[in-house]
Amino acid sequence: MESVREAVGGWAQQAKKNAGWLVALGVVTVIAGLLSMASPLLSGLGVTVLIGIAMVIAGVARTVGAFHAGSFGQGALAFIGGILTFVAGMLLVARPGIGLATLTLLLGGYLLVDGIAGAVLAFHVRPEKGWGWMLFSAVMAVVLGFLLLKEWPLSGLWAIGTLVGINLLFTGFSIISVGSAARALAKRVS
Repeated sequence: MESVREAVGGWAQQAKKNAGWLVALGVVTVIAGLLSMASPLLSGLGVTVLIGIAMVIAGVARTVGAFHAGSFGQGALAFIGGILTFVAGMLLVARPGIGLATLTLLLGGYLLVDGIAGAVLAFHVRPEKGWGWMLFSAVMAVVLGFLLLKEWPLSGLWAIGTLVGINLLFTGFSIISVGSAARALAKRVS
């Protein structure tokens, strides 16, 4: 029993030592979220460029991997896929405005389809507990997808950056919460 208490005490000390860093990281993340929401176009363009860079790297890796495929057929398909991924990534990096509009169009379509599928699932789950929340979430996805598509391409100017900002805001608050809880736990155990 003493070894468990020592282990918890050691963990609590580590948590207390790192809790300040967690809270600080959370605050920085909240600030990034607020900045993203304050300038959603710049944030959206930044996200587009980052996705483009990731696609360029993935395209190169896939193309190189094509030469290590077991057969010509598999290698040719991997090579074509790698080249397409590379070219799409380069287009996102070179033309982030068009890329942002395209990403917004894809997001709107995704939300619409995902919302419809979620509504169908909610009705299949009914009358189980929580089905109403599933349906509410699905309806909100359909509404958001419809609004993005209805206002497209203008929605591309704000949608991605605003959504990233909201995500950063909630992530930051959750990190602050974890850091604060770790600090409080460390004080109780000490």
